[in-house]
Amino acid sequence: MRRPPSALRTSPCAAWAFLAEAEIATTASRRAVTAARAADGELAGELIMAVHMGLGARQLPQVLGQLRHRHPKLQVTLHEEPDPADLERLVRQGTLDMILVHRFPAGCTFDAHQLGEEASVAVLPKGHPLHSDGAALRLEDLASEGWIRFRRGSLLDDYLGRLLADADLSPQTVARASQISTAVRLVAQGLGVTVVPASAVPEGFEELACPLVPSLTEPVLVGVRRNPGSAEAAMLDHLHRQNWCGTSLLSRPTTD
Repeated sequence: MRRPPSALRTSPCAAWAFLAEAEIATTASRRAVTAARAADGELAGELIMAVHMGLGARQLPQVLGQLRHRHPKLQVTLHEEPDPADLERLVRQGTLDMILVHRFPAGCTFDAHQLGEEASVAVLPKGHPLHSDGAALRLEDLASEGWIRFRRGSLLDDYLGRLLADADLSPQTVARASQISTAVRLVAQGLGVTVVPASAVPEGFEELACPLVPSLTEPVLVGVRRNPGSAEAAMLDHLHRQNWCGTSLLSRPTTD
């Protein structure tokens, strides 16, 4: 069989470089169109953002709803739960306009703005003996429980692994989920317990959450690319208006 002419052969590295350059060119064109429309007083085009799993699960829908109301021609694309390697790649390629994270990925030169601190909470089945009067729990209190963990290698599971290791605990893992909402629903069915960010507890399951002592918190950071446009400024303004601190997010409104 004849080998194809060398001019027609493309190495994997060359193909990857071509795709990366095409992505950068597309991103530059997208930003140019967005900037041009913003100069005419109209926020339009596309804003691309990466978000750690569960972070902003309650706040982001409100922010996007407000943006949609004020700027109906602005499209927001979210990369939810990217693996650390994928997030670093997206940042390195210049694809992203903003990130919402607990920690900046390696090599990220975005300008950082701290929105607050995210508190983690324990989630236990309704009627669990430890679930009384909303009393705070220690991780050690959950040592003998079966745990709902998350996908191996995910940022949240790595975080849980460090927490348990620091407390010298190795509880049994009874199930793994890729989404926080799924893990909480498994807890609600009595499969085990878990620890998740307070803002990621799905609506309707707030009563299953218990505060932890000592408090486990991580900073909530929004990163904005250098030389941002009006779309990024509008998004940042709306993010700053949200509540990012403590477990007050789990307070269910009372009805008369």
